[in-house]
Amino acid sequence: MSPLDTPEPLVQVADLSVTFPVGQGAAVRAVDGLSFTMPPGGALGIVGESGSGKSTVAYGLLGLHRGTGAEVTGAVRVAGRDVLAAGDAELRALRGPVAAMVFQDPLSSLDPYAAIGDQIAEVYRVHRRDASRRAARARAVEVLDRVGIPDAARRARARPHEFSGGMRQRALIAMALACEPRLLVADEPTTALDVTVQAQILGLLRELRAETGMGLLLVTHDLGVAAGNVDELLVMKEGREVEHGPAREVLDAPREDYTRALLAAVPRIDVRRAAGDTATAAGEPLLEATGLRREFGRGKRAVTAVDEVSLTIRPGETVGVVGESGSGKTTLGRMLVRLLEPSGGVLRYRGRDIGGLRERELRGFRGEAQMVFQDPVSSLNPRRSIGESIADPLRTAGELTGSEIEERVRRLLHRVGLDPDAYHRYPHEFSGGQRQRVGIARALAPEPKLIVCDEPVSALDVTTQAQVVELLGDVQRESGIALVFIAHDLAVVRQVSDRVVVMRDGRIVEEGPADAVYDAPRHPYTRGLLAAAPSLAPAEAAA
Repeated sequence: MSPLDTPEPLVQVADLSVTFPVGQGAAVRAVDGLSFTMPPGGALGIVGESGSGKSTVAYGLLGLHRGTGAEVTGAVRVAGRDVLAAGDAELRALRGPVAAMVFQDPLSSLDPYAAIGDQIAEVYRVHRRDASRRAARARAVEVLDRVGIPDAARRARARPHEFSGGMRQRALIAMALACEPRLLVADEPTTALDVTVQAQILGLLRELRAETGMGLLLVTHDLGVAAGNVDELLVMKEGREVEHGPAREVLDAPREDYTRALLAAVPRIDVRRAAGDTATAAGEPLLEATGLRREFGRGKRAVTAVDEVSLTIRPGETVGVVGESGSGKTTLGRMLVRLLEPSGGVLRYRGRDIGGLRERELRGFRGEAQMVFQDPVSSLNPRRSIGESIADPLRTAGELTGSEIEERVRRLLHRVGLDPDAYHRYPHEFSGGQRQRVGIARALAPEPKLIVCDEPVSALDVTTQAQVVELLGDVQRESGIALVFIAHDLAVVRQVSDRVVVMRDGRIVEEGPADAVYDAPRHPYTRGLLAAAPSLAPAEAAA
């Protein structure tokens, strides 16, 4: 083929810079002089830590910085169209038929009041003005069926809250596909999804590429996800390119220290990397759950979220809890610290039945059993400083003066790796990893004996994830607390756990020492979870 026959790149980015004003004349350069191309039908993965500029680049391909106050320079061309020079009408014509985007959080991207099918039909009619309402509704059902939504004609009438997380992500992909785009931009499309749903979504994207020939730009912090789903990898740090090349080459023989550090931070499902000695499971149990049960709703509509679960947690050990979305993991965790009332069963703490205690009688237990929540943003009051939030359990105890409380909080901030002078700053001023450290500091404030961690690292990049896991390990070794670590990331759970509990449909299907469960799983469901986990290995990447 001669140079004249070479097809025009699907994406051309040249010297792209994006600068955001942050007030008082200051500015932050999120992308700094980035250049790359992508061929028609190609797949490019952009990886890096939080704040590296990955999503900023993705948004730039669709001109989504227009109207935000951002200063965008350089050149961006998609399917031959100049995105930065395009007018509003040209951008509307680009978005949908030429390039479409799948956002990270489907719940916030969908209208909670409108049926899923109506939302897809609306997008279709915007770009296919000659389409009738009936044709648009038929197209919505067609694409929902294509992305694997069962009984698509009926489910098209459902609203977003009636879909699971994986189904909502499929609905967003269906919306993006409605106008048959040449380029699909997916921004962290599998973050916070369990491994089986994640595998389904990634498999769907591969099938769609093979069938339609569309290009894929995948933004992700999970190198295992990128490994099996893109042709090339672009590694970013602080808005700049660090390394760019064929995916297998970058993963197997990285040239740059930063890329090697990213790869070293990826938890591996085949290696237990927890530092220090594991718990011996000796001594009296700290917490015992026997036949624990929780139902939501009444009568025929009642749903059993946790069904006859029995679990023992001993001082100083870490118990990992894994399973798909809807398996009952979070409900169990909340019951263990009495944030949810059990519908049945017995819950004992240090031999005392606490299942039926009233709130006032639970105050002593509240100080000894704490929880680190999955989303630090929603669990911190945006109108209060982080110092005030961390101090809440200390004020409730009423044993320290105001100055003593502030001094304790500052020590806690230092302990979790934050600047003690950040006491008066607010949650929005911190990164995701820093906010999770604040949540850990708050949980540590009353010096608990047990902490339940509910997906504490699910939305963090691999290096921040590794830092938070290491912090929890350090705290455990220093204070001897017990941890219940709930997560869908099987590699992270193996890294931190002494024992692992596998849940499905509210029940425990397998339990045992971490190495035994991972190396020789007995239950078919456990084997299925392990097989679905993303890996950097070439054989699994190609599967």
